[in-house]
Amino acid sequence: MSGSYDESAGADDTMDSFWEVGNYKRAVKRFDDGHRLCNDLMGCLQERAKIEKAYGDQLTAWSKRWRQLIEKGPQYGTVERAWLGVMTEAEKVSELHQDVKNNLLNEDVEKVKNWQKEAYHKQMIGGFKEAKEAEEGFKKAQKPWAKKLKEMEAAKKTYHMACKEEKLAAAREANGKTEASVTPDQQKKLHEKVDKCKQDAQKAKEKYEKSLDELNKCTPQYMECMEQVFDQCQQHEVRRLTFLKEALLDIKRHLNLTENQSYATIYRELERTILSANTQEDLKWFSNNHGPGMPMNWPAFEEYNPDQAAAPPKKKRPDGAPPTPSTDHVAPPGDRSSVSSYDKNQAYSAEWSDDEQPTTFSGNENGGNRNSFEDDSSTGKGVRVRALYDYEGQEQDELTFKAGDELIKIEDEDEQGWCRGRLDSGQEGLYPANYVEPI
Repeated sequence: MSGSYDESAGADDTMDSFWEVGNYKRAVKRFDDGHRLCNDLMGCLQERAKIEKAYGDQLTAWSKRWRQLIEKGPQYGTVERAWLGVMTEAEKVSELHQDVKNNLLNEDVEKVKNWQKEAYHKQMIGGFKEAKEAEEGFKKAQKPWAKKLKEMEAAKKTYHMACKEEKLAAAREANGKTEASVTPDQQKKLHEKVDKCKQDAQKAKEKYEKSLDELNKCTPQYMECMEQVFDQCQQHEVRRLTFLKEALLDIKRHLNLTENQSYATIYRELERTILSANTQEDLKWFSNNHGPGMPMNWPAFEEYNPDQAAAPPKKKRPDGAPPTPSTDHVAPPGDRSSVSSYDKNQAYSAEWSDDEQPTTFSGNENGGNRNSFEDDSSTGKGVRVRALYDYEGQEQDELTFKAGDELIKIEDEDEQGWCRGRLDSGQEGLYPANYVEPI
């Protein structure tokens, strides 16, 4: 702002300078804005933390489900281990995203909260101490100049009114000279009125110029005091902006998993697991366990032995009712999750983080839309059941299973509480009816 008063600028309604009376309030409001922006940043990070947690939970659920499907499925050997390596990758990446969530909440949000508490001090009557101090500083710096400005505005108004009266008096005098009805005495009075208005206007002008000069003289002091208070506000804002930049860099470091050595290690291990898959080794294993490499008790001549007789298969335990389940065998929640076979045309039932839905598996070699891991017996005779407790078969015709395992009930419960079922491996046998529940 220059030392002289610009009348045209003062009359411009669009003028919105910091130096105008009261316009320092925008600098004071910045304290309230800074406190609110800290809250906004914390809210932003809390939302991102929820996203990281949800993604990690989805990865874990997906990995657990497919690990059980793969382990129960027909894939075998080193290729099975490589496939399971993808599940391991998901579990480890899930842990990293949980770490991101924890870092955002426990480090970044807490850091912003603590800085906000130290930088902004709330008052009992409302508002912040820093804003009040700035408001009082600006008011004190502006008060003398504002007083002189008010006096100058009043002197200007008086001068402009005197000029207006002078012009009106001069116009009346000019009209009186042209009108015959105006007497010489009246013309004299009109002339005297003009002289008086000129004198009043001159006095008002001198007073106006004097008040303007006084205003201009105190303007440098006004500007200096206002700038001192403003610089104090700027220093507080420097600290806020500097802190915000540092906080954002910390947030970036927590979000950027590519800079995390553990993240790179996950994929190096996955690559090694996949590359270690050996086709010939898997084929040899299958041949030795399910092919020509299996041992065989070839038929040979046997002499008759009267003591040897084939025992008929038992329908029930000879000692009567099956054992009562012990609570010691109850599987803890989440210890073993059940994996039910796919029904025909069944799509995924898991929740997804976006609107895109996965495509249902299909394959002609597996019977249209039928999942390759679905047990053949699930669509045949029998009812699919899930084990509630561990059970160790006591005799050869009894099944052994763990809590959470699934099997097919092929015969209903008898009067002694035993059912006949078939495991996914194909083994058939008896089991206690009260150890399972229908799926």
